This record gives sequence, structure tokens and C-alpha cells, in this order.
Amino acid sequence: MNKIKKGDSVKVISGNYKGQSGRVIKIVSSKNRIIVEGINKAKKHVKPNQQNPQGGIIEKELSIHKSNVGLLHKTKLVKVGFKLMKNGKKARINKKTGDSID
Repeated sequence: MNKIKKGDSVKVISGNYKGQSGRVIKIVSSKNRIIVEGINKAKKHVKPNQQNPQGGIIEKELSIHKSNVGLLHKTKLVKVGFKLMKNGKKARINKKTGDSID
């Protein structure tokens, strides 16, 4: 179980985009990288195709390493831990307060 999931709000804690926050779009677990909405954008030249008949230059989010982001819970950065619930499921918790994140 990952500490950061698709759809979570995260804040960049190091690198060129330090201090910016966004929502996780995709997780590439094999490379320990994530794609965050609005962070690490680059312009890409694309040829005309079925989806984009005009072609041209598009802006696309590139991945950043997951160690460079922290999870936002109730607008604060939190450390994530895991706890086994009474129903047998594993849940993510805020290590400082013990509140459930999910």
C-alpha cells in the first residue's frame, strides 16, 4: 500500500517547484515517480493525429520523484503511517494525531 495515492493533494517540498501544491494524476510505482497536476510542465511538439488533428505545441506535466512531495491533509503536511483496523483492513493515518486520512 502506497503512502500517496492517485487523487491525493500533495505539496512539493524540494526542487524547482518547492512550495507549490496540486493533485496527483498518475503514479509510476516502478520508477518511484508521480505526476502532479500543474507541476513540472513542459512544452511538447506533437504531430497531427486522430485526437489532435491540428497538431502543434502542447503543455504536458512531467513526473517528479515521490520523495520530493509531501501529503496534504486538512491543508497541512503530514507524515503517513498505517494502522490495521478492527474490520481487518489497512488504513492510512496521520502519524502525529492518529486521524484516518482516507
